[in-house]
Amino acid sequence: MSAMTGPTPGEVVIRLSDVSKSFPPNVLAVRGVDLEIRRGDFLSIMGPSGSGKSTLLNLLGLLDVPTIGRYELAGVDTAGLADKARTSLRGRELGFVFQAFHLLARRTVLENVLLGMSYSGVPRGERRDRAVTALNRMGLAHRVGAYPPTLSGGERQRVALARAVAGTPTVLLADEPTGNLDKATSQGVLELLGELNADGLTVVVVTHDHTVARAAGRRHTMDDGRLREAA
Repeated sequence: MSAMTGPTPGEVVIRLSDVSKSFPPNVLAVRGVDLEIRRGDFLSIMGPSGSGKSTLLNLLGLLDVPTIGRYELAGVDTAGLADKARTSLRGRELGFVFQAFHLLARRTVLENVLLGMSYSGVPRGERRDRAVTALNRMGLAHRVGAYPPTLSGGERQRVALARAVAGTPTVLLADEPTGNLDKATSQGVLELLGELNADGLTVVVVTHDHTVARAAGRRHTMDDGRLREAA
């Protein structure tokens, strides 16, 4: 399953220009970030708790808005977008994977993946085929009718990955994707991320794990709200 849709290889898909984010009363969580992410990049952002990396990921995911600065996603200036337009852009261009999986316990594996395409712009008639294809890619063809509480942690994260990529987003944003997994299972998830990236999917991973960070072709660190490219 290829994620090669939208922007052409090498094209800038995310551009942050002097982006800062503050919270009252006097917390400056992200400070003057300039960043370009191109189609096909695999980028990691590493930093301790409180460094601003999760706030930055929320900005990249259109879950929050910069206090100052400019954010362009797939050529769209996101400043001033109405809620409906932001939701549409997010669903069309972005996929999300979280440490806590965020699967619905009372929905089957297949239903969870189908629900993930609700805002992606995928025609209703294509969703089931895409969901099954994504689950097959994750090695979960035998678990489509299972419920999340019956799955292992690794299986849950692979369902979350299938849900994230079934709509063929331009960028996958992963927040501590191996944080709840053991070492062997974490390696399997990293290999899947590498395969998806090799297919053309742009991947951005926020992590505190050096092993995860080293898997990325581009590595950044974050400290006190400032983003720096790692050596």
